[in-house]
This record gives sequence, C-alpha cells and structure tokens, in this order.
Amino acid sequence: MTSSGMILAGDYLLTMDDKNSVITKGAVAMEDGRILAVGPLDEISVAYPAFALKRLDNTVLMPGLINAHAHSGFLRGTAEHMAVWDWLTMHINPMHRMLEPHEAEAASFLCYAESALAGTTTVVDMWRYMDGSARAAEAIGTRLVAVPYVGEHVDYDYFDTLDMNEAMIEKWHRKANGRINVWVGLEHLFYADEDGQQRAIEMANRYNTGFHTHCSEAEIEVAEFIERYGKRPMFALKDLGFFETPRTMLAHAVWLDQSEVELIAQHRVSIAHNPVSNMKLASGIAPIADMLALGVPVGLGTDGEKENNNFDMFEEMKTASLLGKLRHRDAAAMDSWQCLRMATILGAKAIGLDHEIGSLEAGKRADIIAVRTDTPRMTPLFGEGPYFNLQHNLVHAVRGGDVAMTMVDGQIIVEDGELETADIHTIIKDIHKLAPGHFARRAEWLAENQGGTMQWTKKEETAA
Repeated sequence: MTSSGMILAGDYLLTMDDKNSVITKGAVAMEDGRILAVGPLDEISVAYPAFALKRLDNTVLMPGLINAHAHSGFLRGTAEHMAVWDWLTMHINPMHRMLEPHEAEAASFLCYAESALAGTTTVVDMWRYMDGSARAAEAIGTRLVAVPYVGEHVDYDYFDTLDMNEAMIEKWHRKANGRINVWVGLEHLFYADEDGQQRAIEMANRYNTGFHTHCSEAEIEVAEFIERYGKRPMFALKDLGFFETPRTMLAHAVWLDQSEVELIAQHRVSIAHNPVSNMKLASGIAPIADMLALGVPVGLGTDGEKENNNFDMFEEMKTASLLGKLRHRDAAAMDSWQCLRMATILGAKAIGLDHEIGSLEAGKRADIIAVRTDTPRMTPLFGEGPYFNLQHNLVHAVRGGDVAMTMVDGQIIVEDGELETADIHTIIKDIHKLAPGHFARRAEWLAENQGGTMQWTKKEETAA
C-alpha cells in the first residue's frame, strides 16, 4: 500500500521554533497538509520509510512568509513622490470610487501570484469586493486573511460596507480547507461614524474574528484624535471598546508614544509594521523595538503595490532591520533573527495563527518555502560553525526571486520558480487589459472634482 506522505529535504532546515533551530541536511515529514516531524534526513527517512522523498538540493527550507498587511491593487508606479494627503485625495480614494468588482478580483490574482512567487504563503489583504479575492486565493492556493476596506460613514460611501463585510464572513470564513479567514475591517476609525464603529466591534465579537484598521500612520492623526476624543489614539481605541475584540491588529502604529506602547502590551493588540511604505510616504519610523521589548506581537507587511511597489517580504525584512538601526542609531538593533521571526512565527502570532503556521514544527500546517543557496547573494554561506551567517544572508541579501519552491498546506504552488496553480502570463495580460479603462474613468471623475476626495470631514458634528 502506497503512503500519501512526503518527506521534503534540503541542505538546511530553518525551523523558526523557540530556539531558532537550524538543522543541517534537514527534512520535514508531512501528510494531509500537516507536519508530522522535522529532523535530520537520515532520521526522518528511517521513521517514515513509506513516504516519498523530494530532495531539493542547494536550498534552505523555512516557513512560508506572512505578510501581515497588504492591499491588492494595480496602481503600481502611478502615484509617486507625493505627500500622503495628496496621494490619498488625488489617487487612492478616487481609485476606490471607480473600482469595479472584476478589476478588484484581477488585482488580487496579480498580488497573490506575486506573493507566492516570492515565498509568501499568507497574506492579510485589506481590499474591496473580496469575493473575488477569496476566489483568487482559493485558485492560487495561498492562505488569506481577508479584511474588507470598510467605510461606514456618509462621506466614505465609496468603500465596502459592514453589510458586505458580514456577508463575506458568512460566505468565506474558514473556507478552502481553512486557508481563508475573514476579519472585520475599517479603513480608518475616522471612516466610520459612531454607530459604525460600535457595529464593527460587535461583529468581531459575535463572529469571533480579528479586527484590523490603519492607525497612527501619519503624525497629523495624533492631533486629530486629541481634538475629537481628548486623548491619544491608543487610549481612544481602548475606551471605544476595540481592545475588547478577540484580536485587534493595527497597521503602521508609527506615532505611538511609550504610554501607548505600554497600553497595547496589556491587551490583545498586535501591530503590522510596514517599513518600506512608511519610508516611501515619509510617515516616520515606528517604535518597533519598544513594542517587541514589551511582548507586543509585531508582524511585517508590505502594504500595497502603490506605496511599496512590490510584495517582496525579504526586502521588507531587510528594510525593517535597517530602519530599526537608524531609529536607534545602533547597528545591533533589529537583528536578523528578530526580523525573520517578524516575517514568520511572530507574524503568525500577530494574526492569531501561530498554533497553525509560522514555524516548521510537528502538528503545524505544511506551509514551507525553499530558498536557493546557489546564488551570488547567498555566497558564501555558512550554515554551521563559527562563521554562521544563514540568518544574515536571508535577511540582508536574499530577494523574493531566489525562492525556488512555495508550498501551502502540503501542496506545491510554486516549483522551480514557476507558478503551478495559475497562468501568470494570463494574470498579467488581464491587468494590462483592465488598467487603461480604470485610469480613464478615474481621470474623468477627477476632472469633474478637481479637489479630489474629502479627508476626515466632520460634517456630522457641524450638523448636530
């Protein structure tokens, strides 16, 4: 009788367990999408003699990367070198006004394909019309935390609604063999009125899901929170009840002071750190080391294609390390192991899935990637001994294009650097076909509305 199990072997196995264990000539035994054992190949082969062996020479096997905050889209390279306010009012929000469901789905196919090719197995995507996003994730085979872009406010009626968010939860949550999860989302606290804010909290609690939003990305937000609520953002979120949800994950958190860091450390709050985006939009440098020191789960995110320009989580790890060193003017800050953990096991903890993914350990899902070692970027490579540099090469040298294989739930979706589950050329062709029409509609709307969209209006207060 032939076993359905598989042994995957590489030159090195990076487990990302509590000890950051590295196994030379390591292997993973798996069956039905779940890891049974990890260890040296000779031991695993003896323990599972009936399992098929797949040996990947010249590779490091490691957990799939987790992108804790992203946005699907196809504005790449078209909204550059401008302050965040102009960027939002003249480019991003008008795009949302004009976006159509089939365009949103095509964008998700593009972004999830790019992510898989670069070794990302889980994406937290805040996007629109996410039925299409779920179909894209299901087809490509990636793991998805879908967070609808919700605007529950009369002045942001061109975003998704909480009704749409609830319908997504009921239709897609825990579907595709558990690979798709749906959370409650708000684009920003200010994009919802008081009733909308409280309904978002109630939904997250009722469906036992996470809640995700942007907060404290720009310095101007702090003053606006103080004007509206008489307190800094984290204290306002706590008093409104957001920290009583099963999990609240905040994107950016650049402008937190020490009292806010101490506050979130006492609650079920995690952070999605987006270093490339924060640099590109000149938002600032988040106090990540302070959060980590107090045990706040911090994952890494690329943010969207428009404020990053790619979905390469290896690049994000390097930037997180460099930006942390710059903030503290300390070359030892944000070391390579810490950045690897934020992209794997700590990112899994930030999204509440560390019991299932984020490390290569018995009992977890088989989300595994293979990174090539036979490249100039990985040379020289010392996987053991006094010159051990594996973690440094992975963070500071490797790029997403060095990923040879991506596996999710034990299924290979990228092999030899090629997407196996969808035709990447068709995906790219679809975007080239759709983008010109979308940009034309947006340009027409902007010509009629030369000031662009409104931001943080308080019409409801002046009308009261």
